[in-house]
Amino acid sequence: MPLTREKILAGLRAALEPLEHVYALWEGGAAAFNRVDAWSDIDVMVDVEDERAAEVMALVEQTLAALSPITLKYETPQPAWHGHLQTFFQLQAAGPYLVVDLAVIRHSNPKKFLEPEIHGQALVHFDKRGVVAGAPALDPAALREQIAARRATLRVLFPLFQPLTTKELQRGNLMEAVAFYNGYTLRPLVEVLRMRHCPARYNFHTRYVYYDLPPEAVGRLERLFLPAGLADLTAKQAEAEAWFWELLEAE
Repeated sequence: MPLTREKILAGLRAALEPLEHVYALWEGGAAAFNRVDAWSDIDVMVDVEDERAAEVMALVEQTLAALSPITLKYETPQPAWHGHLQTFFQLQAAGPYLVVDLAVIRHSNPKKFLEPEIHGQALVHFDKRGVVAGAPALDPAALREQIAARRATLRVLFPLFQPLTTKELQRGNLMEAVAFYNGYTLRPLVEVLRMRHCPARYNFHTRYVYYDLPPEAVGRLERLFLPAGLADLTAKQAEAEAWFWELLEAE
């Protein structure tokens, strides 16, 4: 029988909840948006006493290994940008999609990925210290300042880097042109679209784009993401540039 999501989570809870130095266990990702399907991984956060973080991660690995052989494991290099210990586990009995993405969060670290506007509604398995309920809310004023600063930066960077695409188009180098187009034309275009429709996740690029943007914007973006050749890419870049400036100047 394949190892299910429920069995993995039950095993983690049974191992961690009795420990006094483990304060909370919750899920983010698809579970936090009620969008779990057959291809969803498991995004798990564990809040622990600061000095016991490495010990808890070792216990997590032991717990998962008891459920199934671990076929792949990747530890995020430390210090990680978010300050947590984070390890990805692929379990033989769970298949390639049900990867366990587990972060051990030191209790003193305020960055817990709990703002519902960004990360959804955390699915709590246990919370002994009110970690989830006590998480700070998103600061709208700070978000507005971040977006204003980013828009000012994009106003300079966008026109600065468009020639990277056009010069490769002139040279007939399709692959290089497509790479620059994706990085320097489409990525900022998606960013300003998000600023309009889902500002809390303005920097998520295409992550959740099918849920965060209106269908008409998604349909137009899909077409722009699929150039058929040099001539088509030339036309699509012109359209994407015009759309970017329309959005930027409208705010």
